[in-house]
Amino acid sequence: MAGHSKWANIQHRKGAQDKKRAAAFAKLSKEITIAAKLGGGDIEGNPRLRLAVKNARAESMPKDNIQRAIDKGAGGDSGDYFDIRYEGFGPGGVGVIVECSTDNKNRTAGDVRSTFGKNGGNLGETGSVSFGFDQVGEIVFERAVGDEESVMEAAIEAGATDVEVEEEVYVIYTERDDFMEVAGNLDAAFPDHEAKSTKLVWKPQNYIEIDGDPALTLIKLIDALEDLDDVQNVYHSGDISEEALEAAE
Repeated sequence: MAGHSKWANIQHRKGAQDKKRAAAFAKLSKEITIAAKLGGGDIEGNPRLRLAVKNARAESMPKDNIQRAIDKGAGGDSGDYFDIRYEGFGPGGVGVIVECSTDNKNRTAGDVRSTFGKNGGNLGETGSVSFGFDQVGEIVFERAVGDEESVMEAAIEAGATDVEVEEEVYVIYTERDDFMEVAGNLDAAFPDHEAKSTKLVWKPQNYIEIDGDPALTLIKLIDALEDLDDVQNVYHSGDISEEALEAAE
């Protein structure tokens, strides 16, 4: 169940810069508010809210911020939000999937389309990219959770489908429908360690190697998309060279 992972590559700059911390908190707060609005403020009775709060805690979001976001959604103080997925292409034919939560579909569509156009990409039709991805559960733990053998054994027993070993983290994958069950089993297996992130993701079936100027353009596109207020997650199929990642920092 081991292999070379692209997790750090795909997550190339998330959390790497202090200036992005506030933006990350804003996205996490938004997801908590939307989850509370759609399913109520009871964390145990609302799976989406439970996951949102879990991820916020993993990012060390203050408890007061989390509670305010829950109260805002449960109290009906937020607008009506819609989850929308956009698909497009970056330099070198790299597939890009953009997940948004918005209260204004026209604004979001315009912003996403413009961002693709200004950063070397182009927006495609729904389904033009996602057929090359699998939607799976992804649970990430710091390496401190245990040695490779014990983590892989725990993952297998929990019902995971794959484990990829990174320098600093373990990335555990699950079938989409088994995601919540496996996440709960892993929480029980590692009671002293909070998962770094727990979410459904779009995992590329194949990666496209990209280097030089096209790689830098792709990084610029991803960063620009992530900076949009309505964007919650961005996934892509680019295997960006280490040189390009270092040059972009």
